[in-house]
Amino acid sequence: MVIAFGREICCNLDLAESREWLVTNGIGGYASGTIANLLTRRYHGLLVAALKPPLARTLMLAKLDETAVYDDRAYPLYTNRWADNTIEPHGYNFIESFHLEGTTPVWRFALADAILEKRIWMQQGANTTYIQYRSSRASKPIALALKALVNYRDYHGTTSAGDWQTSLETLTRGVCVTAFDGAAPLYLLTDAEPEAKFRVSAALYNWYYGFDLAAEKRRGLEHCEDHLHAATFHLVLAPGSCVTLIASTDKNPELNGGTALELRRAGDRELLQNCPQAAESPDWIASLVLAADQFIVSRPLPEEPEGKTIIAGYPWFSDWGRDTTIALPGLTICTGRWEIARSILRTFARYVDRGMLPNRFPDAGGAPEYNTADATLWYFEAIRAYIDATGDEELLSELWPTLCEIVDWHVKGTRYNIRVDPDDGLVCAGETGLQLTWMDAKIGDWVVTPRIGKPIELCALWYNALQAMASFARKLGKPHYEYDRLGDRTSAGFTRFWNDSTGYCYDVLDGPDGNDSSLRPNQIFAVSLPLDSIPPSSATSPAGGMRQKTRYTPLLTPIQRRGAVDACAQSLLTSHGLRSLSPQHPHYRPTYGGDQLQRDSAYHQGTVWGWLTGPFVLAHLHVYKNPAQAREFLEPMAHHIMSGGVGSLGEIFDGDAPHTPQGCTAQAWTVAEVLRAWLAINTLGV
Repeated sequence: MVIAFGREICCNLDLAESREWLVTNGIGGYASGTIANLLTRRYHGLLVAALKPPLARTLMLAKLDETAVYDDRAYPLYTNRWADNTIEPHGYNFIESFHLEGTTPVWRFALADAILEKRIWMQQGANTTYIQYRSSRASKPIALALKALVNYRDYHGTTSAGDWQTSLETLTRGVCVTAFDGAAPLYLLTDAEPEAKFRVSAALYNWYYGFDLAAEKRRGLEHCEDHLHAATFHLVLAPGSCVTLIASTDKNPELNGGTALELRRAGDRELLQNCPQAAESPDWIASLVLAADQFIVSRPLPEEPEGKTIIAGYPWFSDWGRDTTIALPGLTICTGRWEIARSILRTFARYVDRGMLPNRFPDAGGAPEYNTADATLWYFEAIRAYIDATGDEELLSELWPTLCEIVDWHVKGTRYNIRVDPDDGLVCAGETGLQLTWMDAKIGDWVVTPRIGKPIELCALWYNALQAMASFARKLGKPHYEYDRLGDRTSAGFTRFWNDSTGYCYDVLDGPDGNDSSLRPNQIFAVSLPLDSIPPSSATSPAGGMRQKTRYTPLLTPIQRRGAVDACAQSLLTSHGLRSLSPQHPHYRPTYGGDQLQRDSAYHQGTVWGWLTGPFVLAHLHVYKNPAQAREFLEPMAHHIMSGGVGSLGEIFDGDAPHTPQGCTAQAWTVAEVLRAWLAINTLGV
């Protein structure tokens, strides 16, 4: 067991509620909570269903308040924090241990001489959650009362008790709850034998008031919520037996808990088998291979029914263009899942408009939002990594017209003043009131880091895209000279980024106030991007042939590359990523917290970003040629998977020590880039 906690964590509420578990269903739905079984976020719940995959995520089953009776003694296994800040009951005191079994969280409750195990997982491709209880050790039967607290709201919201016209239908193996007219039904079922093993008591309109959500309070948001008690399941477990409660939007889900659990375990085994390097790596790398799958979800289209996309982060992000294109190589190519990579690349090609990929798909549906200057350029890198890994010229031929169109639009100019400056070949972007790079915090009309002008990572990505296009053209027998010419112009213009007075690169050129010499991490891409491609998990393509890597001419001289890496290492590097701004800068913000204004104003002004670990490590490896040292930079992440979102890697951290985890507890590009960097170090062997 890689991730396991005993009573020293489980019975300390402060520590237990700071560690969160996550299971997903591959279509955008999920279940999530704390190992203390205490709700601390509006996003926690046992069934957050994606009613219009991968979006329309709706909280349907908030929690189960579980009470076990063993040898005539009642053991409340749940914990609640109420609006007056009291904790009642203290069920976390009965947790003997918690661990992850693959992707499945497992609790072991100690009831005198008995051990009761609980597991939670989801069915892939369905809004169905399984909660299984097993009498692992007991001398007598264990009686369970499972109080189902339901809801029906958007996962971003909160609910105050209302006059819902809720209906409850009794079924052979459970109940069907419909919150109100037009709501999707929730089926609460069990695999226990009717009557002999269980009974259900209804409790319509019995609201439980004032659940206090501590994490939302810290974020300056509404933090009190009410949930409706719909029914209580009464079950009896004989020694050595198990029973499963199923929560589903499907009227006829798989009811055999044992069968459903074996399918989940088989899925975990298959994920690890697809990535042979995982078997040769530390156990925490295998955990990241499993975590990588949680972000890959379906986005079906009429012309692409098997379309895929990537959820940017749990618990609150949807699929974002930038996050998808950055995370794709690490989540899919490095894990040997080429067909999924292919599907995502094809899916996103259908959304290209005026040479741009969308940045965000609204949760409520509607037109995609194209407010990004970098997602489209990261798309070239994702395709480059895929083609280098697979040699799939069929897909390259299919995407070629779209890629040519993107380049043409950038040369002549597209939305938001995104264009190539013909004088120096560098990409400029930006208009007042817009945030177009990944440093995209905006509060009302205030763009915290506008970066109008020529951001260094955009120019590095543009050069990378041109080099990839020249390589693609050669593979397809197309003219490549224009891409070579554009690339040479960009390479020559890129010399303007070097700042002799500081010994590192400007962050933005030709901005409203001139050149920005702030020490930010974006220059690391000028070292990590235009170099030999990073190998995926295997030395051969799916067809059995050897990969042909795209080769690049570095944008910076060896001395400049070392200077950029050293500047980031000395001022921006932390255990869990790079700071977004040097602590010596007057606008540096050491902590991320408080209300939205406080949080967003710190988001890119010193906050540490986990995903930048990968590019930094690879840049350091290319400069210093020291794999052992490069691995050392990644090793703190092995500890981070034991905190925050257990089994995964989080989004951001405070800029100052102890670099407390903040933001999303599971972030796609953090998992992807750490995984990609670790596997690349082992494969490159330089």
